[in-house]
Amino acid sequence: MATTDSESMSLGTRLARRAGIVAVVWRKFWRRVSRFMPKRLYQRSLIIVIAPMILLQSVVAFVFMERHWQTVTQRLSTAVTRDIAAIIDLIETYPGEEGTANAIRIAQDRLSLKVDIMPPDPLPAPGPKPFFSILDQILSAEITRQINRPFWIDTVGNSNVVEIRIQLEDKVLRVFARRSQAYASNTHIFLLWMVGTSLVLLTIAVLFLRNQIRPIQQLAEAAESFGKGRPTPEDFRPRGAEEVRRAGLAFLQMRERIERQIEQRTAMLTGVSHDLRTILTRFKLQLALAAGKADIEPLNQDIEDMQSMLEGYLSFARGEALEDTGKLDLSALLDKLREEAKLRKRHLTARLTGDAEVHVRPTAFTRLVANLVSNAFRHAKTVEVAAIHSPGALIITIDDDGPGIPLENREAVFRPFVRLDAARNQDSSGTGLGLSIARDIARSHGGDVTLDDSPLGGLRAVVRVPA
Repeated sequence: MATTDSESMSLGTRLARRAGIVAVVWRKFWRRVSRFMPKRLYQRSLIIVIAPMILLQSVVAFVFMERHWQTVTQRLSTAVTRDIAAIIDLIETYPGEEGTANAIRIAQDRLSLKVDIMPPDPLPAPGPKPFFSILDQILSAEITRQINRPFWIDTVGNSNVVEIRIQLEDKVLRVFARRSQAYASNTHIFLLWMVGTSLVLLTIAVLFLRNQIRPIQQLAEAAESFGKGRPTPEDFRPRGAEEVRRAGLAFLQMRERIERQIEQRTAMLTGVSHDLRTILTRFKLQLALAAGKADIEPLNQDIEDMQSMLEGYLSFARGEALEDTGKLDLSALLDKLREEAKLRKRHLTARLTGDAEVHVRPTAFTRLVANLVSNAFRHAKTVEVAAIHSPGALIITIDDDGPGIPLENREAVFRPFVRLDAARNQDSSGTGLGLSIARDIARSHGGDVTLDDSPLGGLRAVVRVPA
């Protein structure tokens, strides 16, 4: 009993192992096939419609060719061979010239066969068979079965006539028969109707699918534009099937809520900023009146720091979200960075690959790059900026030879108001919002900002945005 159980377990283990191997092979096979499959919904929908139709038409055509066409050709070839056998019997039964003439006349008048009597020369050598030789095969088999004499046939020469030569005792009987007498020649009509109706149905399906897929494509374009911070196309409105309409309405409602929240946040911070600026102005006035009474320089410095922090808070909350998209000249931006490097006595190398014009929110994107480069200037002596504008993407890489940021703190520095002890955005007037504002602007364009190790030994900041 124990042996049986162990054998069962061993068999189950082998089956499970083989099933696992089959699953792995299938996944690899499907992964390779999926590389060549279309990625867009419209093309995939067409395949879903066209593939079953082609498969069905292929099966129907195969069944028709294999069964109906072959059966009809078999019957016609049998009838023609039977008529030829009857003519041979007449000629052999009445061997005189009059009997042969009557047999030829009967064949032409009653059987629609043109019959000639030829000298007893050897039959021609067999010619090459056509690729699609169903008539040649069936007719040869019927002549062998019913007549069983040496013969030669030509089904290739004249497309409308079939020539048959049969060796008799002292002569050769040559018969010309119309191809339609031995062959189902009207099959092309069926194929023509099948292909024609398929093309009509496919045309209707393509037009219908295009009308159904277009609302989904418009929704995807609207969502992509909104994710990149660009205005939604004015002609966008929910249309199409009910599910697509619901998705479009949900997107519009989501966009309105996000825009409303941004407006409320900006309005609130603007009001707070106005109130705090009023208080700071009073402080400055009181300190100006109290000049000479005490050492007020530290108080003035505190007010300047508060003013800088307030501007930073407001900029972070606003996020330049209200700015319209436009064209930014990357070459001009790099020239400004070179001038700033000269003023701050830093060594800057900047290069641009691709088109200089990029479609972004110019002021916000300039601030994004300026924040990252200024942060590099603050902590490094050598900075390299590389901008690569390829079709569909813009990548800006900023390398420096500064102290860098530890790996475990590279995400933390992007949080608002976070100031690490050794962080690169740490300075006497910093608010911990420089990198937060940079990432916020990049994500509002549909991209992101990441940090990595630099080949120069410091920090690498990489900006990726769709363009």
